[in-house]
Amino acid sequence: MNPRAKKFLSYYKPYWKLFLADMLCALTAAGISLVYPLIVRYITQDVLVNNEINQAIQIIIRMAAVLIGLAILEFGCNFFIAYKGHIMGAKMEYDMRNEIFGHFQKLSFNFYDNQKTGQLMTRITNDLFDITELCHHGPEDIVISIIKFVGAFIILVRINWKLTIILFLFIPMMFIFAYIMKGRMNRAFRKNRERIADINAQIEDNLSGIRVVKSFANEDCETSKFDAGNKRFVDSKSHAYWQMATFHSGLSFFTNLINVAVIVGGGILIALSGILLSDMLTFMLYVNNIIEPIRKLINFTEQFQNGVTGFSRFMEIIETNPDIVDSPDAKELKNVRGDISFEEVSFKYQDTTSEVFRNINLQVPAGEYIALVGSSGVGKTTMCSLIPRFYEVSTGRITIDGQDIRSLTQKSLRKNIGIVQQDVYLFAGTVADNIRYGDLDATMEEVIEAAKNANAHEFIMNLPEGYNTYIGQRGVKLSGGQKQRLSIARVFLKNPPILIFDEATSALDNESEKIVQESLEKLAKNRTTFVIAHRLTTIKNARNIIVLTEEGIKEQGTHEKLLSLDGIYASLYHLNYEKQQA
Repeated sequence: MNPRAKKFLSYYKPYWKLFLADMLCALTAAGISLVYPLIVRYITQDVLVNNEINQAIQIIIRMAAVLIGLAILEFGCNFFIAYKGHIMGAKMEYDMRNEIFGHFQKLSFNFYDNQKTGQLMTRITNDLFDITELCHHGPEDIVISIIKFVGAFIILVRINWKLTIILFLFIPMMFIFAYIMKGRMNRAFRKNRERIADINAQIEDNLSGIRVVKSFANEDCETSKFDAGNKRFVDSKSHAYWQMATFHSGLSFFTNLINVAVIVGGGILIALSGILLSDMLTFMLYVNNIIEPIRKLINFTEQFQNGVTGFSRFMEIIETNPDIVDSPDAKELKNVRGDISFEEVSFKYQDTTSEVFRNINLQVPAGEYIALVGSSGVGKTTMCSLIPRFYEVSTGRITIDGQDIRSLTQKSLRKNIGIVQQDVYLFAGTVADNIRYGDLDATMEEVIEAAKNANAHEFIMNLPEGYNTYIGQRGVKLSGGQKQRLSIARVFLKNPPILIFDEATSALDNESEKIVQESLEKLAKNRTTFVIAHRLTTIKNARNIIVLTEEGIKEQGTHEKLLSLDGIYASLYHLNYEKQQA
């Protein structure tokens, strides 16, 4: 069995009882629909012909009670299919969404470097809806259609085989037509998915950067770009609708041909006494039982293409293996001192040939305050991102307390590392919620203590609802300095032995920078700390300053030592100083 097909069927396993009940109801409903024309034939060909009027009426009344009972049973079956069947589909969608979201959490930065958020959102929303529609409607539509089709065929042959042959001459043509349209519709629907994913990505990009858009008064430009993307979507939709129109119109045409053939063939047979009028009436009723499942099966190809396309896109993510995984014998990182060693470390991004840096050799004793400087693009942030294994080293190794970080579980490794970035990300929620992200089990007293350590308590208490103040998406209601102090409070609460400050103050004004710098220095006390510095004046007191280039570490030492060398660091420092004085 195809692995993807096997994977698809596995989602039915937790709900097999509900699935069987759904199929039983589908079988029952299909079987009942075959009974009605037979009852009509019985009444017209037997009851009305072989009984007196009063007796015939009594039999018809009894048959009415049977018909009402069948209608009630069919109602119950259809209700179960429509309600419980959809519930089963929703539960399967729930399982798939949990699985793909969990898989998103496992993928490394390398994956997200090459993806658009809006397109990933489409995989977890629109695509899954079509998959679950297939999960629910697919099996029951097939069962109902086959039962009706086979049952009607057997009955029609018994009524009049000649008229049945005339009817079935058109059916292969309908299936050939549907097969031809299958590939065209598949391509059209896939293109639609790509276009709507592009639109989602464009919307997400625009709304995330709406402040930039407005600050440059580029609303018209963004509207124009969106209009172009929207037109491409309409074009792809137009092509898909052309295929759909051809498909459905073709089906209607074949249906009309079948009706014409049955009417003409049946009329001739009646004239030649080859069929009774009652059989002809029954035959006409069964024609619908033949055509309706054929139409349902052919319409199923459209649903199947939607679902398969969605499942294919779903599996593209699920089958994307994380490039950073725990080794089978990975250990927990415990009792961390904070000794960190880079040994012949080189790194390059996936799908690139040139290395970001190479031959990095660095020994960082526990509790040391290290500053990384260098021109833009030399890999300062990337080098620090290797420590928590956001990226994997290309060659060499990194150790913490003598243990290769690849021999440790990612969770325990990252639990022991705190990161304060320039671009602070705060979640929609309250101040307390965002600080508590550093330790989800922290008490309110611990949250407040962390805020005090980060010099954030005072401004928090001046907010409308203090720690319960809602700060908006990405903390839009706070200033840059306030957001940065909340991110520092979050790390205080985490209380890790290793810290990484990634240009944490470069985007702040002088007053905010001073407050945040005090908080950072307090946080860094007695912890192994890496500081990526934009403003070199902020790291003059660092015990060890590392000057990084594409070739590796070119200079290393204290601020005074590096200035005396009059090399790269001195040049960067004087340039930076002049900018600050300007």
